[in-house]
Formats: sequence, structure tokens, C-alpha cells
Amino acid sequence: MKNEEYMKQAIKLSRRASIEEKSGGVFGAVIVKDGKVIGEGYNQVLRTNDPTWHAEMEAIRVACKKLGTPHLDGCILYTSAECCPMCLAAAYWAHIKHIYYGATIEDSLKYGNFADVDILAEIRKPPEQRRIRFTEIMRPEAVEVWKEFSEMPDRACY
Repeated sequence: MKNEEYMKQAIKLSRRASIEEKSGGVFGAVIVKDGKVIGEGYNQVLRTNDPTWHAEMEAIRVACKKLGTPHLDGCILYTSAECCPMCLAAAYWAHIKHIYYGATIEDSLKYGNFADVDILAEIRKPPEQRRIRFTEIMRPEAVEVWKEFSEMPDRACY
């Protein structure tokens, strides 16, 4: 398959989510490794009442499960719209190699009122200036577990 064919599948999934099933926003995603689709997803936020059930998140979960690893080295993500901050961070955590996207963040804001730009602006603020209140509490106790973890010879850092 070519890039356009994978993107057509992602766009088809976005139609399924938003217009056909009305399960969530206009988002579909496909993950490809070595020319084979290993994960797909579409937005199901409304169906599941789960704000994390984005197309990219589902596609990453499916691909990771299929490969038996939390890392998708060498994989390509095709998404019908530019990733939100959560999905972009997940793509980095998963070690996605390349992202192809259709619609831009500006398109999703203009045609769907998806205000991802506001989230990015919030994340960039210092914690004390964010809408969600942040309060440090019991740091010494929490750090003790980190110290114990740091001394483990077989620790896994993901």
C-alpha cells in the first residue's frame, strides 16, 4: 500500500466515528510497520465516556498488543487529523517513527470546535498558572519509592 491508501483508511475510520456511528470526533488512525497495518482506531469518546479513547490512542494500544511491546520502533502513524497533545505524547512514548496527518489543528478548531490549542497553551504555563490546580504533597514519601526503584538492577523505565 502507498501512503495515500493508508491515509484513506484513516479518513474512512474518521467518517465511521463521527458520521456513521457518532461515537466521537472526526478522528481515525492507522499504524503501519514494514508495509503492514498492525493497528487501527477511531474516536469513541462519546460511546465510552472515556476522554482518552482517541483514534491514535486506540491504534497505538492495538499495535503494541499485537507486537507484544510498549515500543513501536519503525512504525508509521497515519491520522486523519493532526494529533492532540495527548496523542502526540503517546506517539513519542511509543517511539513512532513518522506521523502523516490529514486535517490540521486549525481545521479541527474551525469545523469542529476542537480546542486543542487551548490545551497546548495550558501545558506550557507554569503549574501555578494552569486552570487545574497543582499542589505538591508528601514529596519525601513519594521520593522514597523512586530511590528504592533507582537501586533495582532490573528496573524497567517506560
